[in-house]
Amino acid sequence: MRWNLKSKPKKEKVLKLQSELQVDELIATLLLQRGVENYDQAKTFFRPSLDDLHNPYLMKDMDKAVARIESAIANEENILVFGDYDVDGTTAVSLVSSYLKSYYPNVATYIPDRYDEGYGISYKGIDFAEDNEFTLIIALDCGIKSIDHVAYANAKNIDFIICDHHRPSDELPNAVAVLDPKREDCYYPYDELCGCGVGFKLVQALAEHRGQTIEDLVLYLDLVATAIAADIVPITGENRILAKFGLEVINSNPRPGIKALIQNVKKKILTITDVVFIIAPRINAAGRIKHGNEAVALLTEYDLDQAEQFASEIEQHNTDRKGLDKQITVEALAQIETNNEKENFTTVLYKENWHKGVIGIVASRLTETYYRPTIVFTKSGDKLAASARSVKDFDVYNALEACAEHLEQFGGHMYAAGMTLKEENYLVFKDAFENEVKNTISPELLIPEIAVDTEINFSDINPRFIRLLSQFEPFGPGNMTPTFLAKNIKDTGYAKTLGKDEEHLKLFVKQNNSEGFAAIAFNHGVNLEMVTNHKPFESLFCIDENEFNGKVTVQLRIKDIKN
Repeated sequence: MRWNLKSKPKKEKVLKLQSELQVDELIATLLLQRGVENYDQAKTFFRPSLDDLHNPYLMKDMDKAVARIESAIANEENILVFGDYDVDGTTAVSLVSSYLKSYYPNVATYIPDRYDEGYGISYKGIDFAEDNEFTLIIALDCGIKSIDHVAYANAKNIDFIICDHHRPSDELPNAVAVLDPKREDCYYPYDELCGCGVGFKLVQALAEHRGQTIEDLVLYLDLVATAIAADIVPITGENRILAKFGLEVINSNPRPGIKALIQNVKKKILTITDVVFIIAPRINAAGRIKHGNEAVALLTEYDLDQAEQFASEIEQHNTDRKGLDKQITVEALAQIETNNEKENFTTVLYKENWHKGVIGIVASRLTETYYRPTIVFTKSGDKLAASARSVKDFDVYNALEACAEHLEQFGGHMYAAGMTLKEENYLVFKDAFENEVKNTISPELLIPEIAVDTEINFSDINPRFIRLLSQFEPFGPGNMTPTFLAKNIKDTGYAKTLGKDEEHLKLFVKQNNSEGFAAIAFNHGVNLEMVTNHKPFESLFCIDENEFNGKVTVQLRIKDIKN
């Protein structure tokens, strides 16, 4: 692992912020690293407010979108809310459809079948709209590149409103409104919203038009927070506000569907991390194994007994997903060995019977193992479909753009993307992608990096420091859980390995004569020898609070160890 210690803020800035906030140097340093430089910014950071959300009408085409929806309602048109089958898409569809249904009945939802229709707006979905007399489709978390699909719908007198957050091409679809803060001509103040976030801004604009306030929309924020967590968007700006208040809803009064998913979780307070690892995989499992419609049914159900039945079915899908994920990962690792591709700059694999629903997870697993841009293909109809994952600071979307001549279609973000191609183009694409990455990636990006916020002494870890640190939440990209460096620490003689294969390490560590702390080092069982017999070592760690039998204790979550 590369240890990358962040540069220290200027001393005068640290002293000024310390004085303004009456905090210690460590807290001031952590705040400055997050762009918080004065009292007002600190107040916004520590006390996010729904009043700080931007006016939704600042988004390009928002006025057109609201006018078209209100026109549809006035003329009693049928409205189809269409979205992708992942967490971001299904939460967005659940949010917008349930809001519209709260005052207008002629609303239905449509999630494309991952295997039959693939990602994004589908011709089959448009035909469904025509057959059932829908004259307006609101597309969420997809559609920004669906130029031909929208033209097809227009020819059938079906209008589109696109709500997306993916990068547009030079040409936009000929829709009534295209809401996407990443549009070049959109000057909305925050462009890191997820698809559900863009859907929420549409709902916010509709609510404002109808004389409602932001308080009327708080009940929908559990959906938005779930999408923010699952889509790994920055927890900054509006996302931070939406995530904070959404977590409060999840922890106090979640909708029946989310309540059913978390009712067996023992933790009293769920964090963004819990949403990522507990709620999101289960919602995703519906679209991966069966159909995304099941996720929407769960998230829009108001009867708890029925929601629990839906949740039980989705739990089984998640169990099935885990088995497939594990099996395919083993096969993929074997293929890398067989093909002797361990020294490549990329991992590009294909097997025709790999389950399309889990190739994205497998790509993530392989990226963790070999730490390089990774694409996993499977057969999808008469084409190959794939999911791509990248390493920190390398833009896989740009790399795919450079290889676009070999692809049928692609879309996504810097770190994750999807694509399709003709089977005969697979090998030429594989070579082109390998060469593109080889020629553009910096060698150090192929070594996993741990960003280190600052050095710390154990004597600094006191109750006030931990209390202030907890107020930095919710954590996520752009505001990651702080990682600290401590030197000259020693295990007090209690170090031992844990886990079925003794892969983890449990310690009790001290630094000089300071108070000691329990510590856990996942996947560091091999380093037992390094820390035994009171040998001094350096460590990178996060500070966690553990609750057991009503007692809260501090635990260091060790990320790496060096002599």
